[in-house]
Amino acid sequence: MSNEIEKRINDKLVKAYRDILTIEEQALKTGPFSDLSIKEIHTINAISLHQHKTSSEVSRELSVRPGTLTATIHNLVRKGYVQRAQGSTDRRIVRLGLTRKGRCVYRLHAEFHNKMVTSFLNGFSTSEVSLIERAVDNLIEFLERDRRLVAN
Repeated sequence: MSNEIEKRINDKLVKAYRDILTIEEQALKTGPFSDLSIKEIHTINAISLHQHKTSSEVSRELSVRPGTLTATIHNLVRKGYVQRAQGSTDRRIVRLGLTRKGRCVYRLHAEFHNKMVTSFLNGFSTSEVSLIERAVDNLIEFLERDRRLVAN
């Protein structure tokens, strides 16, 4: 593949990444959940609607250290988006769940992402979507491999 094509693809990926973050940030500032940061929104998303995950599960999903997540969870509990619940069988295990307010945020964020993906795939055939998915898988594999290198 030529360097020119790789540069064009890189420029488009960088632009898409920046635009997604900018749109999410602008929506937060002007919307009903202006007290949240992008990091907090993504934490709410990782907790999910119906699963009551532990902090360890959420920190693994977000690829953050448990201590970093603890501060974010504390803020989300204080703001009324997340609740902590002790496990029914083992009271030492604390599970995280979304409050009604947290579920609203989750649904709004999911709606944005659904619209974005629908628009992204608009006009592609099933076989073309498979190619796109394979390309995204390659990107994810690279990023995960790179993250492990940086962590070591």
